Amino acid sequence: MCQHVSSFVRAGAQSAFDSLLPPRCPVCDAVTARDEGICPACWTAMPFIEQPWCARLGTPFSHDLGEGALSARAIADPPVYDRARAAALYQGTARDLVLSLKFGARRDVAGVMGQLMARNGRELLEPGSVLVPVPLHRFRLWQRRFNQAALLADAVSRASGVAMDPLALERIRRTRQQVGLSAKERQINVRRAFRVTDAGQGRLHGRNVILVDDVLTTGSTLAACTRVLRAAGVARVDVLTFAIADPVTNDL
Repeated sequence: MCQHVSSFVRAGAQSAFDSLLPPRCPVCDAVTARDEGICPACWTAMPFIEQPWCARLGTPFSHDLGEGALSARAIADPPVYDRARAAALYQGTARDLVLSLKFGARRDVAGVMGQLMARNGRELLEPGSVLVPVPLHRFRLWQRRFNQAALLADAVSRASGVAMDPLALERIRRTRQQVGLSAKERQINVRRAFRVTDAGQGRLHGRNVILVDDVLTTGSTLAACTRVLRAAGVARVDVLTFAIADPVTNDL
């Protein structure tokens, strides 16, 4: 009886709170029906990635080229990681959602973003794999108070049941913001910036790792992480992000 009364009180308190401060869409600030919700207009405008897509990069094709088809970019310049998948293209409402999480401190939206990532990344999320978020340097983490990649990895873990290891990989060198840097400058910027922790060495050896980040741009950061993971004896490295950007035009 007490439990039912307690639940009723909590529900009433939440309803009263929502009437004063109703949940709002993280993209356009319109009132929504629930927390973490994206309004119907923004949801409809979201540039979701749907199959068919490149088997290696996860970028969409305009028409079906058959199972295992690779894009011209994947053939000409294959990444060091094995496969990449993303929920949306980094444009329009998807870009606004990423910026809302990363710079607007809307940590509540990580849940719905992680669910969308788990949907498009289901072929990567095999039993026994482990989700590893791209780490922030401790000074950047102190400034921001959270790591958006870790929030997304946690949401994907809850949606898929795949374990997460947020402490297996660390950023040991403080790097410049990647904003405005060329592809070559980005590669130099993150060189020798990461390492697998001593504890992570034992936990990751021989396992399949899924690197998690908010946006895949040129792939420089993810490539740097992949190299140290492979050196630590990881069997396979895949990449799962919320969005994927055109490396020629990205500005994140």
